[in-house]
Amino acid sequence: MGQKTEHSNLIKEHLKKRGITQTWLAKELGMSFSITNAYVCNRKQPNLTIIFKVADLLGVSVKDLVK
Repeated sequence: MGQKTEHSNLIKEHLKKRGITQTWLAKELGMSFSITNAYVCNRKQPNLTIIFKVADLLGVSVKDLVK
């Protein structure tokens, strides 16, 4: 069996730094809080389009959100 590669995102860290809520992010992305929370808590990884939108909303580079 192949190994599962885990990629973590840093959305939660950047939201906290800026004092932005997940509710605000969900509204701005036009997504449910549940899906946004899954992204923020790394239960689900957002696709590249969503990562670019989040980076734009938070005013950071995509590289700052993914490691």
